[in-house]
Amino acid sequence: MTQRFTSWLFAPVPKARIAAFRTLVYLFIPLDLIFFSAWIKSHGNLPGNLYQPLVVGRLLHLPTPTHLLVNAIFYALIPLSLLAATGRAHRLLGWTVFALYFEWMVIAMSYGKIDHDRYAILVALAVLPTAGRARHGDQTPTEAGGFALRATQVAVVATYFLASISKFRYGGLAWLTGATLTRSFIRRGTALAQWLLKIPGFTTASQFGIVGFELFSPIVFFVKPKWRYAVVAGFYLFHLMTVSLITISFIPHQIAMTSFLPLEKIQPVIWYRKWRDRTKQSPEPATAA
Repeated sequence: MTQRFTSWLFAPVPKARIAAFRTLVYLFIPLDLIFFSAWIKSHGNLPGNLYQPLVVGRLLHLPTPTHLLVNAIFYALIPLSLLAATGRAHRLLGWTVFALYFEWMVIAMSYGKIDHDRYAILVALAVLPTAGRARHGDQTPTEAGGFALRATQVAVVATYFLASISKFRYGGLAWLTGATLTRSFIRRGTALAQWLLKIPGFTTASQFGIVGFELFSPIVFFVKPKWRYAVVAGFYLFHLMTVSLITISFIPHQIAMTSFLPLEKIQPVIWYRKWRDRTKQSPEPATAA
């Protein structure tokens, strides 16, 4: 049993998949800071007594956010993430980006509201430095890289599964028949959500569906590969529905979900290299005498 679990946890994957995943994750970080989590910068301007650090922040004695600290993290993360996306100095840059983004998340979630859409991407940043060297197009299998992807996949599924546990923990079985989704539709629903709200029982049925989806999300680890991609497609479809109904995108989580995909088959770097080589080798047009 232990050997089977270890084989599953460290199932080798092509290094090209790690290279692609690493590039995608690190390129996303600047986009996240600039477009999706820029609101965190405002925490540097808040009074210090409003800062209620997470447990991990208290254990690590992390400093109270200031304007200088928040901006230093913001402007350091952007270039460092871009450098890390190249795959060079993967340990040094990887650990640095993880540490800075970890603090960025602690600052974000220490003012009363805790989101769970960045848990999996944070895990990805934590394990990518351990994945070893990887180049685009390299089909050599790597167990270290396999572990990095598996850990990210577990974090993705845990985000769903633990969300359902949280619903029952704080709302009990009454959550299933409560007005949570109705309130969301009224407060931030799109035109489509407003139309669906008129259908009797739609939100209640949807809440049963959401909890069922979250509870059974671990099935992705127990189906055959061709069905696994179908399940992952279902994950993406779920988020397409949430963004179309209540404009919640879960973009960081969706980036982490690419750990399930054969990213090595998408090779923009290799395609560029081939195009560049063909351009260099093509003969120059003859000039008229």
